[in-house]
Formats: sequence, structure tokens, C-alpha cells
Amino acid sequence: RLCDASPESKPVFEISSSSNKEVLILSERVGHTCQARSDAVMEVMTKLRQDGMITGWRDELLPLAERFYDEPILLVERAAAPFLGMQQYGVHINGLVQSVKPDGQQDVTMWMARRSATKSKYPGMLDHIVAGGQPAGLGLMENVIKECMEEAGISESITKAGIKATGGISYETIEHIPEADSEKSNCVISRSMLFCYDLYLPEDFEPKVIDGEVDNFFVWSLDEVMDSMKPDFHDPIKPNCYPCIIDFLLRDGHISPEVPGYLDILRELRGGYCG
Repeated sequence: RLCDASPESKPVFEISSSSNKEVLILSERVGHTCQARSDAVMEVMTKLRQDGMITGWRDELLPLAERFYDEPILLVERAAAPFLGMQQYGVHINGLVQSVKPDGQQDVTMWMARRSATKSKYPGMLDHIVAGGQPAGLGLMENVIKECMEEAGISESITKAGIKATGGISYETIEHIPEADSEKSNCVISRSMLFCYDLYLPEDFEPKVIDGEVDNFFVWSLDEVMDSMKPDFHDPIKPNCYPCIIDFLLRDGHISPEVPGYLDILRELRGGYCG
């Protein structure tokens, strides 16, 4: 489908049959600079958007590179990234409040968000207080600070005072997207590496809806967080938030190594490519 959407006069994608495999490659004719490759691929993805195959266009560019710390080969519109099976990166933040109970015991609660009903993906579902893709041109902490302010009205000073990088999770998913007016479908692969953070917020802080991507915020006790892990939970969380929350529950000792499947959970949290 990517080959079909390329301009006839200047193919962007080609099929190479080397090593007895069919591999999708960029044509040599698109050029050898990041800008030339980006422009050529954007033309194809714009055509697929016009054809209704790519939805939820973000106007946000993601870097395509062999590894996270390498210079990008090209920049790709975020909504189009799964069509290339490229590795995507993001930041997910557990918004936590630590307090002392009347009996002197430490208590931790977690801020949650409800996604706007107008979101193109997972509308109305529960979400982290702050989460976002890692765009081209921003460092990780720059992105964390930006997303905290844009999504929840968390000031830079509060973010810097309470933020802690805690590691990451990785996963891969496969989705079949049907073609309009056809029985055919196209397979897209989403490959993600999410950098996880714990953000300890002041007890008197309340997040604010800023950019319209969130409907409201609310606080959960850790018992409620644990309940949300149940398969039949009535108000499910956006799927890629679960691994980050589970990672927190493991690190904070709320899931015991004696629980059957504990080691399977550890393995699956980084089941995708980490690089």
C-alpha cells in the first residue's frame, strides 16, 4: 500500500527481494538527507490520510533512527508511524501524592485522568495524569516539563521538584486496518518504548484541564489502582498505561514476588525492543 501511494514519477518506497525476502525500502531517488527523506515520506503519508487510511493526524513529527540516541534518518508524522513499523518513544508519568494517615502510616494516592471524548484513540478512557509521545527536537526532560504544563497545568518548578526517572517498558502490537470499500485490510505494527517517571505532587495541588485532551482529573487510592488491574474492571484504563502502573506497583512492593506469574510480568514489561 505504501508503494501504491508513492508518486509514479518518483517512487518513494520499493520492494527489495534480496536474501529471498521481500523487504520494504526507501528508494534511492528520494535523496540522502534527513529533510529529503522526510519530505518524500510525508507526501506518501498525506496521500494515505486523504484516502482515509491514516486517522488522528497530530502534526507532530517523530524521529526514525536505528537507536534512540542516534541522529534520525528521517522524521515521520506520529499518526503514520505504525505504517512503517518504526520504534516510537514516549513518556508516561505516575502522578503520586504521599501523605501520612491518622495512625502515622504512610499513604500514597495516584492522580488519574479521563481522556476527552473527542480523542481519536481511546476516547473517554482513563489515563495517566500526564503522558505523551517523544517528538523530534526535544530532550526527554524537556518533553516531560512541556507535557506536564500542557496536559495538567503542572508548573516547571513543581515538576522539577518531584520528578524521578524510574526506567521504562516496551511492547509491540499488531493492528489490521480495513481499506475503505474493500474486503482487504492492512497490517500495521506499533513498536513502543515508554520512559516511566514518578512525579510526587504536593498534597494541596490539583491538576487543571489545559489543552482539551483531558475531560477531568481524580485521585485513586492504591487499593483502587489495584482493583483497576482486574480483567472485569468496569472503567478500563488506556492499554499502554497498564504496564507503567504495574511497573510502579512492582517497584513499590505492592505486588509480591510470591504472586504466581511474577517473573512473567517482569519479562513482559520489556517484551518489545529496547533501543
